[in-house]
Amino acid sequence: MWSGPRNLSTALMYAFGNRGDMTCVDEPFYGPYLRLTGLDHPMRDEIIASRPESPVEVEQNLISDQHAYHKHMCQHMIDGIPRGFMEHCVNVFLIRHPARVVASFTKEYPQATAADIGFAAQVELYDHVLALGRTPVVIDSADIRADPRAMLTALCDAIGLDFTDRMLSWPAGPKPYDGVWAPVWYASVHASTGFAGPEGPLPDLTGHAADLTAEALPYYEKMAARKITANF
Repeated sequence: MWSGPRNLSTALMYAFGNRGDMTCVDEPFYGPYLRLTGLDHPMRDEIIASRPESPVEVEQNLISDQHAYHKHMCQHMIDGIPRGFMEHCVNVFLIRHPARVVASFTKEYPQATAADIGFAAQVELYDHVLALGRTPVVIDSADIRADPRAMLTALCDAIGLDFTDRMLSWPAGPKPYDGVWAPVWYASVHASTGFAGPEGPLPDLTGHAADLTAEALPYYEKMAARKITANF
């Protein structure tokens, strides 16, 4: 799963983790990404210590596990991070309106840049998958929250899995496959036992957050034109 938003992508990871027939891998390139960029993200030292592998070692581990759910952040896929494993995966892209992503991300990281939220990277990765001769899948977080059962059924159909009701709920609290950064980013997901209901109006943003949203919007709109829908 390729994502810009963290909370909904984490909820989806929990949904797939609760199926009982696959393992979950949470942002495997986060440590290498921080080492390569030098960025000062929350819990930087802990993240790097928890992800000591080189980018190549991470890729080898991903390829070796043939039945796993990988949660990736698009912005992590910079120069120096390998992409060969993508040819061996079913690639799903989770999108969310940039106003919501920016509002959420800047609460914990107010100096966020366009590169940090990953919208341009998401489009570039989508095009990369197409160039590999693969068929990527796009799903919108707003659609999932509006009707989780219908959209997860549509997602499973699109990627060749049987839907199960186990995907609609999970136990509250941390999960054993959470990244070490979970205390910073996952509080609301840890409090949940299923997908939240439909989202309200878009947040009213100003200043840097509004500019960041405007920069990301064309990329979101390009991906939204390709999203799957459910047969309601």
